[in-house]
Amino acid sequence: MLDVEKIRSDFPILNQKIYGQNLVYLDNAATTQKPAAVISKIGEIYNKYNSNIHRSVSKLGAICTEEYENARNTVCEYINAKSSRETVFTSGTTAAINLLAFSFGEKFVNQGDEIIVCESEHHSNIVPWQMLCERKKAVLKMLPFNDRGDLQEELLDELFTDRTRLLCIAQANNVLGAVNPLDRIIKKAHEKSVYVLVDGAQGIQHLKTDVTAMDCDFYVFSGHKIYAPAGIGILYGKESLLEQLPPWQGGGDMVKTVSFDKTVYADLPLKFEAGTANYVGAIGLAEALKYLNVIKLDNIHAYERKLTAYALKRISEIQGVKIYGTSENKIGIASFLIENVHHSDTGEILDKMGIAVRTGHMCANPTINHYGITGLVRASWTFYNTENEIDILCEGIEKAKKILL
Repeated sequence: MLDVEKIRSDFPILNQKIYGQNLVYLDNAATTQKPAAVISKIGEIYNKYNSNIHRSVSKLGAICTEEYENARNTVCEYINAKSSRETVFTSGTTAAINLLAFSFGEKFVNQGDEIIVCESEHHSNIVPWQMLCERKKAVLKMLPFNDRGDLQEELLDELFTDRTRLLCIAQANNVLGAVNPLDRIIKKAHEKSVYVLVDGAQGIQHLKTDVTAMDCDFYVFSGHKIYAPAGIGILYGKESLLEQLPPWQGGGDMVKTVSFDKTVYADLPLKFEAGTANYVGAIGLAEALKYLNVIKLDNIHAYERKLTAYALKRISEIQGVKIYGTSENKIGIASFLIENVHHSDTGEILDKMGIAVRTGHMCANPTINHYGITGLVRASWTFYNTENEIDILCEGIEKAKKILL
């Protein structure tokens, strides 16, 4: 079991007051807080060996380059990629998906081909594919979900055709919290010769992720969702596929040679890492993963499952409050509304009590539109949150009801 109080002491931001109240941070689906080890590592880089990577002959450049490439190896081990050549550093999930929407589209998508996107996806896993389909005159198709938040995977049989090139699916939903059955869906897609992109932005921090066992063709996630700095992310792709894809951006570090007659691109993964990389973010990401490995994922997941069960029970017991997304397999998210109360009003009351939640459409308009509403209040927790904080949230909801109704 976890020593949660010890863990909380590792996160300096949690030890403060907001409007005179102890901070209750329940907006982890938007971004997670950073442990002292990560913050210290970032300071160490800037204080001791900050230098541009891959280019410098200086001692500082050599140290920073080694740390950067060691960070890549740490990520590979964490997600069980077969090779460091399969792991590309990006600025985040959105950048990774946009990279794929261009490069995969250029190589594999032609007029009349099809891309399938789930109804419950974040905008970053919808809009780039719409842009691709507009550019290539391809067809965007949608896999719907039911009111519980579960994908209607039985409809895939009729959605797949011989023109389907890619299925885009989240590991876990950012509004409803549903964990998608990737094993079954990826197997079904591959039987139809359809590639699969998994958006792991909401899964990587809650679920054990083994891309080799999962057998996805591409997997993406953001560092800031998993206790690492903002502005860093990962594109994993099977080496055989990444080799075939053209670069997304041109510039320094993604080339072997350049002349006005011909440019020869660098080998994987640098072919996709144009310009000065966010080496500080990459090294910070590795430090966050090392921190999690010390605590042990099994312990984290067991604690979070217990906390999720407690939170969903407590919130559902509040009269006049409806939770949206009741899938049996959920990560630590509860999106809800107080009957006859606007979501932003609830969020403002909670904020004045020191409780940080998210309100609005959560960059998932199709999900919100599915229920015929304008937005939700979303509370999201992780392994440094406590049952006492869930109780404080519920007290805040009750207070919001009294004030606003």
